[in-house]
Amino acid sequence: MNPHDSALAARDGLPPDARRLAMLSVAIGVGMASLDTAIANTALPAIADQLHTTPAASVWIVNVYQLAMVATLLPFAALGEVISYRRVCLFGLTVFTIASLACALAWSLPSLVVARLFQGVGAAAMMGVNTAMLRAIFPAALQGRGFGLNALVVAVGFAVGPTAASLILAAASWPWLFAINVPLGVIAVLLGRRALPHTARASHKVDAPTALLNVFAFGLLILTFGDAAHQEGWHKLAPELIATAVFFALLLRRQAGHAAPMLPVDLFKRPLFALSALTAVCTFGAQGLAFVSLPFYFEHTLGRSPIETGFLMTPWAVLVAVMAPIAGRLSDRYPPGALGGIGTAILSSGLVAMLLLPPSPTVIDIGWRMAWCGIGFGFFQAPNLKAIMGSAPPSRAGGASGIVATARLIGQATGAALVAYCFTLSPVRGTSYALILAAAFAAVGCVASFSRLVVRQSP
Repeated sequence: MNPHDSALAARDGLPPDARRLAMLSVAIGVGMASLDTAIANTALPAIADQLHTTPAASVWIVNVYQLAMVATLLPFAALGEVISYRRVCLFGLTVFTIASLACALAWSLPSLVVARLFQGVGAAAMMGVNTAMLRAIFPAALQGRGFGLNALVVAVGFAVGPTAASLILAAASWPWLFAINVPLGVIAVLLGRRALPHTARASHKVDAPTALLNVFAFGLLILTFGDAAHQEGWHKLAPELIATAVFFALLLRRQAGHAAPMLPVDLFKRPLFALSALTAVCTFGAQGLAFVSLPFYFEHTLGRSPIETGFLMTPWAVLVAVMAPIAGRLSDRYPPGALGGIGTAILSSGLVAMLLLPPSPTVIDIGWRMAWCGIGFGFFQAPNLKAIMGSAPPSRAGGASGIVATARLIGQATGAALVAYCFTLSPVRGTSYALILAAAFAAVGCVASFSRLVVRQSP
């Protein structure tokens, strides 16, 4: 390590100038990964039409990205502990950027699906070590602020995806949805090479068979969620559920006794970590239920256009952007359990308010309710991130970081699958059922968050 690298490998965060450059690199990467999780959904009809494929087949454009992300998140997080988070983050940025270019140049559905697979792998590498990287970038006294900025980027990227896609498609063709990532990715790689800190490396090695079992276990889990969302029969779902259970059992058996298991079950023995992860799954599940179901209500019931629908969703994103940095700063002074509990309570009440919309709501009627939900969601995220990372020992920051991203994606995937079930129960009242579940998810997250006030941190 040269003197410049040594200066960046600060024990308690980076100097202010290097910190800003490193945070910008991380934010660009995480923003692109979060945006591309949501942006392709809106573009599917246009992509299917131009590539002359069926809507059912085009769903793989979304599914393969999510599969690749969730299946490889924890292996990349474990790899970051061994070879350094910096290397894994830069690898992810590079692969994601190259894959984005390949997506923009795709000439057929198979070529686009393969490019999206590699894009998902790159996103997983970035997201898997993202939170651990922030822990190295920011000094302990400012980590809440750093997590707040990260929460802002993730939530806004996910929330504005449909609006951004609609605006781009109104002015250009679908390849531009992916092409815009290329210059941003190049900037992020250059900034990252200059400013991302080197971190201490663990002495243990990554076990390749464990990584492979992890890929199959989580890949099958998300595949099962996707098939359930598309109303596949039990003749297909039952074998998938059995195979998922078998691979998880093999994974747990393989890593039993390992000092740093890839699926960090040892960290879940810490009550604060387990409750924080539960809070994350519930809250992102609530968000997934709302974000997937509300566009159907806005477009099919209220007759709004896709672009109008995107803007009706915007108040949620705007208030997340406002509240996330504030909550991050507060989490440096107040217990995350209390802040997260307040945020999830606000979110739950906002979702109940959406249920009570008048039959012919105005933009104001919708706007203030979406804004109230955004306030709650933005208030929850940064304190919860800090609680998860703070409840894991520094040597296990990679595993904790992987759980942060995995909890988010599992919550969103669960929410999307439950929306499909709600519309199966009643095409007319499907959105109402989904919002009831969303409010219940947020309420469970609220109880889990406040429960952290009465548990002790593990050593």
